[in-house]
Amino acid sequence: MTRPPVRVLIVDDEPPARRKIRRFLDKDAGVLVVGEAGNGERAIRAIRELEPDLVFLDIQMPRVDGFGVLEALRKGPLPEIVFVTAHDEYALKAFEFAALDYLLKPFDSERFTQALERAKQRLRGDGGAGLDDRLQELLARMERRPPEAGRLLVKTRDRALLVNTADVAWIQAAGNYVELHVSGQTYLMRETLQGMSRQLNPDTFLRVHRSFLVNADHIREIRPWSHGDHLIVMRDGAKVRLSRRYRDGLPASLRKGL
Repeated sequence: MTRPPVRVLIVDDEPPARRKIRRFLDKDAGVLVVGEAGNGERAIRAIRELEPDLVFLDIQMPRVDGFGVLEALRKGPLPEIVFVTAHDEYALKAFEFAALDYLLKPFDSERFTQALERAKQRLRGDGGAGLDDRLQELLARMERRPPEAGRLLVKTRDRALLVNTADVAWIQAAGNYVELHVSGQTYLMRETLQGMSRQLNPDTFLRVHRSFLVNADHIREIRPWSHGDHLIVMRDGAKVRLSRRYRDGLPASLRKGL
């Protein structure tokens, strides 16, 4: 029994990128390109009207990006999605949107074929194995790079998140790890407190104890404690010890009155 062709929509705001994807797809007799879209608004309409099986979806587009396309369509059935991106951090978010795979620009024919074959397997009901391997490869590559300014990569049991450093209230040493306290949640990172100090803005993240860094923007008050030490009360209610050893390193505005 002959299988019907996989109906594919190509979405990218750059014509050369669309041509490249179409060129790769034209090599596969089991694929039918049903259309192209050059922006997010047209992509939304095309997905609704053409009902493709698979969409190669660019992430970085003006006005409505790839994630915005899926947000607009989330109440209805969605095709399989292979995100196309030039940045690893967008790939992480792509996995959070349950994307089948991602293509990191510039990609070659071999990598494209892998993504296409994975899509075919999923559409046949074969599962499309290998997603976890791709995610682990991505995480390993990102962990080897210096963190991007303003964001930290943290891993939970089932996913990876990009946390804005401005949302981190305080950080506590935990052996070879640190605990990041963020909006009532706690995340572990494999890093030392000294290493975190080097990565973060020293004007914002203050070393107040051998085991603690605090975000100055999250401090509610500083109370006297004992033996020259103080307690820092954070906006989330946490109390962090300010050691007298580190007191002189505070900004003058915070040392005033201590």
